[in-house]
Amino acid sequence: MSTALQRHKVWDRTTRVFHWINAGAVLALIAIGILILNADTFGIKGDAKILLKSIHVYIGYAFVLNLAWRLIWAFIGNHYARWAQFLPFGKNYSASFKSYVFKSKNEKPYLGHNPVARLIISLFFLLLTLQATTGLILAGTDLYMPPFGGYFSEWVTAGDQTRLSQLKPGDKSQVVDSAYKEMRTFRKPVITLHVYGFYTLLIFVMFHIIGIVVTEIRERNGLISAMITGEKVLDDTPQDKSN
Repeated sequence: MSTALQRHKVWDRTTRVFHWINAGAVLALIAIGILILNADTFGIKGDAKILLKSIHVYIGYAFVLNLAWRLIWAFIGNHYARWAQFLPFGKNYSASFKSYVFKSKNEKPYLGHNPVARLIISLFFLLLTLQATTGLILAGTDLYMPPFGGYFSEWVTAGDQTRLSQLKPGDKSQVVDSAYKEMRTFRKPVITLHVYGFYTLLIFVMFHIIGIVVTEIRERNGLISAMITGEKVLDDTPQDKSN
């Protein structure tokens, strides 16, 4: 039997801050990524394209640091921020997933992530980690920026200190052709992963938004406001309430 509406603390401040920084960074990276991928169409060339890529990288640094902190927080944060609460594994997960998908009207709500959300969010984190890793590598190959820029700049100049001191992003006058071609060959599968990851991320963002709307309608638990206040409002005792 349902009880009176009760407010439950679920998302701690760190988790909420991560969520909104991540949302802003991802949307900004997607917008700039679209401009970069369509630079010729928009007439973006030369220094303007280098500037655009540089902005993309700087936002990417904020995105990577924020993601890294969230992955650490999954070990030390509150009950609902931890790995066990959003990875699609563990005792009875399969049964819980099936039960949620074919949910009966009498099934108790979830305070943290429901079983379907756990699967989606785990894949989302995996995709974000892929984008972060490939993005850092590409920042080194395209703009010679940290953390791998020093390695790639030495590679394309064959270690020549004179060339290295004058090397600039977008300027091939100081590169050794054979070394530069080798670097670009190495870069090719990385950029392919990053671009396909980008398109996949677009799909995930759309699914994420749709999932939020559907869950909000289905469960009516203040899912959206919970990422602002940290609290969910339920009319029944949640089946995943921490002790």
